[in-house]
Amino acid sequence: MHDHSASELPSLRRQKILLILERDGKVMASELSQHFAVSEDTIRRDLAELDSAGLVQRVHGGALPRPKDTGKDYFTRLDETDEVKVRLAQLAAQKVEDGQIVLFDSGSTTLQVARALRPDISITAVTAAPMTAIALAAYAGVKVILAGGQLNPKTLSAGGHEALRLIAGIKADLAFTGVCAIHPDVGITSLHFDEVPVKQALLASAARVIAVTTADKLGAVEPFVVAPCERLHTLITERHLASGSVEDYRRLGIEVEQLPD
Repeated sequence: MHDHSASELPSLRRQKILLILERDGKVMASELSQHFAVSEDTIRRDLAELDSAGLVQRVHGGALPRPKDTGKDYFTRLDETDEVKVRLAQLAAQKVEDGQIVLFDSGSTTLQVARALRPDISITAVTAAPMTAIALAAYAGVKVILAGGQLNPKTLSAGGHEALRLIAGIKADLAFTGVCAIHPDVGITSLHFDEVPVKQALLASAARVIAVTTADKLGAVEPFVVAPCERLHTLITERHLASGSVEDYRRLGIEVEQLPD
């Protein structure tokens, strides 16, 4: 019987390297070689793969984190009008019914869902993202509950015990989650370690979970696992995928809706 150690699984080892990089801010090939009990050449190949995927920046003897955004701050990205995200949000917003309690995750796509609701909708909305709360407050028929706590500057969403306690105490009808990445085998994963507990609480508190995502997030993997794909009920995405097939998700029992051409 094989011992599936990190040294035998390059993909797992590379995920762990990303975890260490997130924690320490820098990794050295010599230290990683000792940590994983593999040669420095193997580690250098790992770092080369991660660099080519745009996940790290190689430096002499190791690697540094590589910013994954375009250099624009979060406010700028939120205010940019992405036609595909708007269309996805419009499709998702049709799922909301009067009288429901609806959870809204952080992120620009979920913010677009909040902006795309029917003008006369009457719901109770819960979110830990202040920008989304402000968008929801524009509706006369929407009661907004904002989960508080320390604001994460990377996601502009609150985290910590206060936000978790509030979300865990709600039994919602519906939750809209944005995903950093979703893979049929690995599941839903995030780039940010500290947003995982809030996302998990959100998924656990809703009777129905809808993920709204652009095609580039499908088949992708980030360092921090949030939940298995099966936690989703509905996946709303584009018609044409960059990786894999929607059948990969339908086989898991997920309802998949795609934008019309």
